[in-house]
Amino acid sequence: MTRPPLKPLDDALAELLAHAAPLAQTETLSLFDADHRVLAQDVVSPLQVPPRDNSAMDGYALRCADVAQAGAVLPVSQRIPAGHVGQPLAAGTAARIFTGAPVPEGADAIAMQEDCTPLEDGRVRINAVPKAGQWVRRSGEDIVRGATVLTAGTRLGPAELGLAASVGLAQVAVARRPRVALFSTGDELIMPGTVAPGQMREGTIYNSNRFFLRSMLERLGCEVLDLGVVEDTLAATVAALQRAAAECDVIVTSGGVSVGEEDHVKPAVQQLGSLDLWKVAIKPGKPFAYGHVQSGARRAHFMGLPGNPVSSFITFVWLVRPFLLRLQGATAIAPRSVAATAGFDWAKADSRREFLRVRWGADGRLERYANQSSGVLTSTVWGDGVVDNPANTTIRAGDVVRYIPWAELL
Repeated sequence: MTRPPLKPLDDALAELLAHAAPLAQTETLSLFDADHRVLAQDVVSPLQVPPRDNSAMDGYALRCADVAQAGAVLPVSQRIPAGHVGQPLAAGTAARIFTGAPVPEGADAIAMQEDCTPLEDGRVRINAVPKAGQWVRRSGEDIVRGATVLTAGTRLGPAELGLAASVGLAQVAVARRPRVALFSTGDELIMPGTVAPGQMREGTIYNSNRFFLRSMLERLGCEVLDLGVVEDTLAATVAALQRAAAECDVIVTSGGVSVGEEDHVKPAVQQLGSLDLWKVAIKPGKPFAYGHVQSGARRAHFMGLPGNPVSSFITFVWLVRPFLLRLQGATAIAPRSVAATAGFDWAKADSRREFLRVRWGADGRLERYANQSSGVLTSTVWGDGVVDNPANTTIRAGDVVRYIPWAELL
């Protein structure tokens, strides 16, 4: 029997995203609560930022025509702190002004205080000839009234929240948080804290996947229904899937999507809906499943990840993460990469696209973790990102490679 070819990662992702219709519901949140959420409506500025010409420096507002040469002395006619509007500037005078204060009518430049000498008689000596417009921030130079400053689909971060506040918003409309059910399968899995390391029976391991998957889901703004470890029986798996589909938009599992006698996820999903098993051409992380689970009138997306921890980690960031962002209407879902120089050799060209765990070295080149096995979770902590290495490609020290930091994926 001929095995079907491995599915290229880009094809798998495109197929997934075709199923990820954005959630229709939105909610309005305080800016304080909107970090990492996806904006549901454009933000249009009702005002100019800054609203008036203002000073970029502490110093003196003046007319350039009154300072024809360095050393000119002008009487100080007024003092303008930030938050106060001064009087029109009389010809032949200067106004003491502070950063952010509106430039008085008639002034056309700011002399910063380092270029000025205050005199005891209330006058000021201007020690450098000013240029028209210097140290003046013009009204609207940041934002003009009516401009769209943030577009729907933007994932909000600290800078975006500050920008929204700068145009007077206290709240924003964001996409509803996806509700995601998470569970693991496997009688070999033990929860940390329930059994001491020295008392674990042969063949058992601690469940690490549950912790990093839940963390990554929450970082993506998801509301997580954590169903823990489901007993390795068909009945228990069906019950968990039914509950998850009744309450959630997406179901994410780790392990159990195979054809073995103890792998019950596949038949359970097929019993309740539909399932496609993919073998994606990536390393680590080849096995992946996508489908639907029906519970009454509700239908949930199903995404089955491999059980090996690094495989689960990599398939999540490359397939589940963009899917969940698209559900929230996010427009920028592809991680940004940088060209970096490899400080290592990789002679094992693989037919699959590889994601090698690496970190920046002291010499400015990338170092590779020695053991790239799919079970070595240590590599994800030691490294600060991955090299996205095309299929059938070797690497020699000095080659330029595509590096993607964890910060782009997590």
